[in-house]
Amino acid sequence: MDQNISSRDGTSLAYESAGRGATIVLVSGAMSTGATVAPLAAPLSERFRVVVYDRRRRGASGDTPPYAVEREVEDLAALIEATGGEAALYGVSSGGALALRAAASGLPVRQVAVYETPYAMSDEDLAGRARYTERLAAALEEGRRGDAVELFLQLTGLDDAVISSARQSPMWAGMEALAPSLAYDDAVMGDGSVPREMLASIRVPVLSIAGDASPAWMRQAARAIAESAPRGAYRTLEGQTHMVEPDVLAPVLAEFFSR
Repeated sequence: MDQNISSRDGTSLAYESAGRGATIVLVSGAMSTGATVAPLAAPLSERFRVVVYDRRRRGASGDTPPYAVEREVEDLAALIEATGGEAALYGVSSGGALALRAAASGLPVRQVAVYETPYAMSDEDLAGRARYTERLAAALEEGRRGDAVELFLQLTGLDDAVISSARQSPMWAGMEALAPSLAYDDAVMGDGSVPREMLASIRVPVLSIAGDASPAWMRQAARAIAESAPRGAYRTLEGQTHMVEPDVLAPVLAEFFSR
């Protein structure tokens, strides 16, 4: 990240931009930095100005406690103001929940696209989210960052053998460094249910995308977002999972953001 701005509360945000044209801000999800969505910036920057940033408490960005979801919406407001005054937003996973909240808050947003924002679609999954929230808060309060990361990986569906192997890998230290930001993504997701009332207040076009090789509940959640937004649309990408290929996703986003 080669540029910095200050958010409303003074937090330093690191970002970079590429390309020319209408601005698109890419919003990463949990356990990730701007580098995670950077591969998507390259194909999009052929037609747009694409902004990639580290969300607060990640990468080269700072943080200012206490945390509130509103601070992350203010972060996006500062980025949009610094990069043209108006932008489209793309958010992946829980980053999609943040992008949708920003659009609902009245920021100068033209369009919003989200990929597999993981809202719970059953009472069982909602109960599981509540248990995760409680256990995550306890792990972070007690300084058990590794356990916090493990809780998140379990939430994503990884089995214990894969998680045990990951704990022995060189990447684990970096994951533990990001662990406190898991509480931020958990807050952005609310209670985990589809925020239909909030979505109904979004007046700009919303494109909700899922991979057809992802679990059925993720496709259901993506469809529920589209159905709840007044100008919502739903799209599936053939052969894609939650780890969507940038070269498959980019043309779909470019077509949507060109409208």
